[in-house]
Amino acid sequence: MHPATLSDRALGRALVSRQLLAEREQLSALEAVEHLVGLQAQAPRPPYFGLWSRLVDFRAAELSALLRDRQAVRVSVMRGTVHLVSAADCLQLRPLTRVLYERMMRSAQSRRLESADPWEVAGAADSLLREEPRTARDLGRLLHERWPREEPGSLSRAARSLCDAVQIPPRGLWGRSGQPTYAPIESWLGRPLSPEPSVETVLLRYLGAFGPASVMDAQTWSGLTRLGEVMERLRPQLRVFRSESGRELFDLPDAPRPDPELPLPARFVAEYDNLILSHADRTRVISDAARKIIASRNGQVPGTVLLDGRVRGTWKVERPGKQAVTLTVTPLQRALSGDEERELATEGERLLAFALHGGEAAPGTAPEARGPAPEAAPEPEEFSVVFADAVG
Repeated sequence: MHPATLSDRALGRALVSRQLLAEREQLSALEAVEHLVGLQAQAPRPPYFGLWSRLVDFRAAELSALLRDRQAVRVSVMRGTVHLVSAADCLQLRPLTRVLYERMMRSAQSRRLESADPWEVAGAADSLLREEPRTARDLGRLLHERWPREEPGSLSRAARSLCDAVQIPPRGLWGRSGQPTYAPIESWLGRPLSPEPSVETVLLRYLGAFGPASVMDAQTWSGLTRLGEVMERLRPQLRVFRSESGRELFDLPDAPRPDPELPLPARFVAEYDNLILSHADRTRVISDAARKIIASRNGQVPGTVLLDGRVRGTWKVERPGKQAVTLTVTPLQRALSGDEERELATEGERLLAFALHGGEAAPGTAPEARGPAPEAAPEPEEFSVVFADAVG
């Protein structure tokens, strides 16, 4: 029997549904973070917007509390990038993806060190971090005392790549700022890293949140290689499909694969969201032409707009003055219809309210305890959703 063929539209509906974007879900923030196998988090705020777009009545304070209580952490894992993951997943994902950082050290990054061995630098850095949490700058300064011929920044980068460390609060807390401060994973979480992380388990979870998917898709998401061997071991418990281009796709047997005509609402997807970063073939949600338009040389990934399950634009919240906040929507490739603009304006007003108040019912909510609160910005008097001219 030949595998059934799934259209791009069917694959898109499956992805949007599993990414909790077909309708907002009644899940806790921790449940959602674990279902998604983390959220990409180079910047502190995108995970908050990522959960706001997916969950009913999400409040920023809930995610901040998870970071403070060490139930979630910011750590470098898949694709060599910082993700916000649950503590339990951190103990599995970091040892599984450590090979990515070791590979980086053996290639371009290792050339930034003139004489120091990166692994010796990492060992020294680990000892320093076990004494107390340290910023990247402090780590580089202290390592430079031992290796004075090396640049402090290069030493710090090598250490942060190879050390099993997390970024600790206040980094990543809603409404807070500051440079990343690092602590060893095991001391911060009080638990050891998994000595035998299961790539099979992680791959099955990837399919649950991103499938149906090919081997190349899974490798794009994780940064790992040779996953074809793993998929072959899993094949007996998976369903197999074909894409329109003939690529073999794997999926969990009972995972949702909605009707390709399932109506989907407008959604504002966060910057760096894994929705558009986790497949080799991303045409299920974004055209190749649109992806080229939003591609950035410095690795920035803008917030995107979903209409009918496809990326149709980008968005950005700006506060040009104390009295105004603006959400600018920039369509890609063609202008939006009147109905599309009205739907996005309604959802955009909700996004602006979240951006200002973190999902709290009213401004002026007392900040959480533990540490000094940030100085509140003046309450703006003007809120607006504006639509720029289409690009591309």
